[in-house]
Amino acid sequence: RRMEVVMPKKYRIKLKQAERETLQELTRSGTIKVRTYKRARILLLADEARKGSSKSDEQIAEQVSVSLPTIYRVRRRFVEEGLEAALTEKPRPGAPAKFSGKQKVEITALACSDPPEGHARWSLRLLADKLVEMEIVDSISYDTVDKVLKKTNLSLTSKDNGA
Repeated sequence: RRMEVVMPKKYRIKLKQAERETLQELTRSGTIKVRTYKRARILLLADEARKGSSKSDEQIAEQVSVSLPTIYRVRRRFVEEGLEAALTEKPRPGAPAKFSGKQKVEITALACSDPPEGHARWSLRLLADKLVEMEIVDSISYDTVDKVLKKTNLSLTSKDNGA
């Protein structure tokens, strides 16, 4: 027979009456994000201030359909940063923009300009090469030129290119 070791919880949740009421109101409102709702439920179920109503992390995970690390993070953020921080998501970092707004404007302006001699119109490859040649960008693929121009609704094949 295996004995389970019960580790004491590092981050204990003891809600004040006002916090409990706020969380109960949130979970009843029906107009909040699912992630916020789940965090509020985690805090309510983990509340040790109400005698006998606190659940184990495993029970909470099952009831709220979240992982144990999620419960740990919500507990930690509540204890360290407070109720608001425990309910909200930290911004997630995305990849930084590859080109500035000024560079995108210059890409679009070049695409709207007259094509080089001997060409009826700009091709994506011609644009990419010219942008590097003019030192507007260090490097750029023709696919990226296409993506930048698509966001401006510019068509290289249309007679009326909006310029």
